[in-house]
Parts: sequence; C-alpha cells; structure tokens
Amino acid sequence: MSWNRNKIFLVLLVLIVGLGLSLAFVEKNHTSSENPIPIERLASSERVQLFEKELSLIESDEIRGITAKLIERLPDYYFVIPASSTGKYHPDYAQGKGGLVRHTKAAVGIATELFRLESYEDIQKDKDFIIAALILHDGLKCGENNSEGTKAEHPLLMANFIKQNTENNEIANKIADLVISHMGQWNTQHDSTEEIVPKPTTKAQKFVHLCDYLASRKRLEYNFNAD
Repeated sequence: MSWNRNKIFLVLLVLIVGLGLSLAFVEKNHTSSENPIPIERLASSERVQLFEKELSLIESDEIRGITAKLIERLPDYYFVIPASSTGKYHPDYAQGKGGLVRHTKAAVGIATELFRLESYEDIQKDKDFIIAALILHDGLKCGENNSEGTKAEHPLLMANFIKQNTENNEIANKIADLVISHMGQWNTQHDSTEEIVPKPTTKAQKFVHLCDYLASRKRLEYNFNAD
C-alpha cells in the first residue's frame, strides 16, 4: 500500500513538473514573439461601425465616405493595440486591448466640446476635415506591418496613406495636412533632434494637435457615456 502511494506521488510529481515546463516554454515563446499582440480581422462593416458615432459628425457625404473607406483599409493591428505600447503614456482607458480606438474616440469627443467655444468659430469651415483627421491620425501608428512600438514617423506614413488611397486629391490633401502635424512639438525621431514631421502652423492643425494631446494626458479621464 505504501509503495503504491509512493508510485502515485511520483507519477503526479512528474506530471506537475512536465506541465510547468510546458507552460514555461509557451510563455517564453509568446513573450519573445515578434508580434505578441493578437490580431483580429474585422469585416469592413464592423470597422466602420466602430466609428459610426464619430463619422456621423462629418456633414459632407463625400468626406464621410472617404473617411469610412480609409478606416476599412487600416491594418488589422490598429483595432486591437493599446494607445501606448510602453504603458508610459495615455490614460488608463487608452491602455489594453482596443486602447488606440478608445484614444481616437476621445480625441474626436474632445474636438466636439471645443467646437462649442467662440475661440474656434473661425475653423468651423474645416470641421469635417478636422474630424476626419482625428479619426485617422493614428491609423499607422506602428507602421504598415505592426512593428514593435510606435513609429515616430507615423504621421507622415498616415498622411501618405490617405493620399495614396483617396481619389479626390483636394480632400485627401486637406485631411493629410492636418494628420501630418498632429504630434506638435514631438516631431523628431526617438533620441534625436532631427525633425521628421512638421509642427502645426495653421489654427486647424494646432486644433488637431490639441485634441490629440488632451486625449493622451494621464491626468485626464474621458466619459464615453456622456451625451
């Protein structure tokens, strides 16, 4: 009886050790993976549905349609990654799975609040382009192939993407012009002073940067359920 107990104990011990080694192997391979972020392929209609509320703020049918088509063409990773790859930046709501989408929605929501102010009456004529730019501004945040971490030149990549995938050059240029400068003063390559994207100069460009900036502050939370 004692021998049987010892035998059972040894078998269980071997199983537990084996399971532990298997889990360690899986974890090691997962963390060393070139692309640890799970990619979910959303249908075109599902992608556009995510931004149904934001798109409804665009009055022009043509600009709204162009923006929706560009959303459909964004890389799969965009819809699942957090807004900050390191976790150092952006508030809690923008972290975790889908954080970048929530950051984008917050930036648009902030824009709608600021548009209520008399201070921004003179850019009302650009409202559709501004909303479109905010929806699209981080579309290639990790490049076209989901590199590890944020690409410092992502505003330029996204501006070019907009131009290359839009038939109406006038509309494409106006949206791209607002996207390319959305990083404001943080317009250099990492650990360098070389400017790789322009700083905002027009009032509309500065407005887009302000909305993006406010949506990225850890001190500020955003109520997604507010009217």
